[in-house]
Amino acid sequence: MDTTMIVLLLAAIVTVSIVIIVGSQMRERARIERARKITALEDAYKRASRLLSELPGQYLTNDLKLLLIRSMEDSCRSLAALKARSDVAAWQASTAELRQKVENNDDQRTPVKIDSPDKSNYVQELLQNLFRMIEGMHKAGQIDGPTAKKNLKFVLFLVHKTHADLHVFQARDHVRQNQIRKAIHSYHLASTEMGKSRDNPLALKAVKSFRTRIKELEAMEKDGKQSHQEEGQSKLDREWDTFLHDDEWRKKADYDN
Repeated sequence: MDTTMIVLLLAAIVTVSIVIIVGSQMRERARIERARKITALEDAYKRASRLLSELPGQYLTNDLKLLLIRSMEDSCRSLAALKARSDVAAWQASTAELRQKVENNDDQRTPVKIDSPDKSNYVQELLQNLFRMIEGMHKAGQIDGPTAKKNLKFVLFLVHKTHADLHVFQARDHVRQNQIRKAIHSYHLASTEMGKSRDNPLALKAVKSFRTRIKELEAMEKDGKQSHQEEGQSKLDREWDTFLHDDEWRKKADYDN
């Protein structure tokens, strides 16, 4: 074998080795990218599921539930296309069942009292995650601009409501202890928080309700009465606790401005 053939043979060996190495690296990069996508999709599914289970029931309107379910469905479809895991079919089935319940208005979530700063902060953290999730769905083309804008504004409204919920709880506690001045201050704080969502008719309705309650308490304080007017208070309490889901309150909020 002459020198030329030896050189050509060595060149061929080097070329084949390079092709094998490059091919191996490409397969490894593809494997890593596939694993990264699967992990991201699983995290997205679990994040939406967590928000659906941990956000207070009184905050979860059907629109928000369906938005979270859509995120879960999109994650499942992508995972199924990647043939990622054996339990994707179970995830899809449970998500489809959940969608049916929400659409039939059979999905009832337990309300959660916002009765401490820690609980208020935790709910705000969940809402911030929801805000980022909606932004991500918009960037990914899963929802259009108007839908994203509407829901992002509503989530910001819920952040303000979380603050107001805590102030309302504190106000009720002050009333029970006959600390009327402190109760009035707490209702003022709640009114200020809801006033930050001036473009939301429900928020404006809540502000009007708080102002009415403040006037009642001021009259009570002026007359030196004890806080035994539980019927009036419980009526306001019921309205506040359910007004996100109360059709009558929605109608009043739309036309009583």
